[in-house]
Amino acid sequence: MGKKKLIAISNMTAPAVGQLDGRRREPRTRRKNPNRAQARMGYTFSAGYGILLVLFGLLPTLYAIFLAFTHEGAFVGLDNFVRVFNDYRFWPAVQHVAVYLVIWLTFQTIFVVLLALIVHAFRARWMSMSTRFVYYIPGALAGASSVMLWLFLLDPSVSPVSGILRALGMDSFVETVSIENLPVIFTIIAFWTGAGGWIVIMYGALNNISQEVMEAARVDGAGAVKTAWYIQLPLLRKWISYMGIMTLAAGTQLFVEPRILSQASKGVVPGDYSLNQLAYLYAFRQNDFNGSAAISLILLVVALGLAAFFVFRGGLFERD
Repeated sequence: MGKKKLIAISNMTAPAVGQLDGRRREPRTRRKNPNRAQARMGYTFSAGYGILLVLFGLLPTLYAIFLAFTHEGAFVGLDNFVRVFNDYRFWPAVQHVAVYLVIWLTFQTIFVVLLALIVHAFRARWMSMSTRFVYYIPGALAGASSVMLWLFLLDPSVSPVSGILRALGMDSFVETVSIENLPVIFTIIAFWTGAGGWIVIMYGALNNISQEVMEAARVDGAGAVKTAWYIQLPLLRKWISYMGIMTLAAGTQLFVEPRILSQASKGVVPGDYSLNQLAYLYAFRQNDFNGSAAISLILLVVALGLAAFFVFRGGLFERD
């Protein structure tokens, strides 16, 4: 191969030095990792919650554990728990809260899911939006104001539904708020104030179900009931579990409703109706903070156990 041919090949395969120098070089910029930026933003947003959780959740819990196992700073083992268990007011309060939780949890789970399915089935958008708004309105009332409203509704002498109350054999306010009626009354109040928000949440969860899945069910001939039973309810399982956990957490803290009814009925509703009321009496009437902490710790353990049951049975943390 001659010298001229070699020079020609080298000119074809290798750019000239002048061409390299004249090429516009791209400025080197450090690309931001989007995952890292999102993680940093997530930590920033959750930091506030974490600080409040430590200050008003974790530290008070640790202090309650310390109080529950001590008396005047000395370790006493389970003495505070034994004293609470032997209190004649403790087991009736446990029974009241347990009956209320069973009725409320069952009632809320069935009717919230049923109403969410009905609202989701509305074809007309205006009707769906109006219904959700109407459901949500009672939730805008705070707990105490809601109970004050119900005081008038439960008094047959002034209630607009006095005919229904008298038909049920309740001719006076005292008869209406008798002990055996209270779990149902508290369930109706809690459902009236809290169900609207859960219906909106369930409605959002139903909207996340794939349209292809719903269309396939219709093509296979599934009606509204079969679609709800075999498609929508299984896919709502996590949300139902979440609602169950939050309902249990709120139900074990029953305090405002029986306390206001106790004052309004002049003692017909006992001041130690719920465990939270009993803990309040221990702390601020009997000056026994150790016993109050023991009741609080019992409530915490029971609530955590029931929440764990819902988490594992409902697959709350499973990935789809």
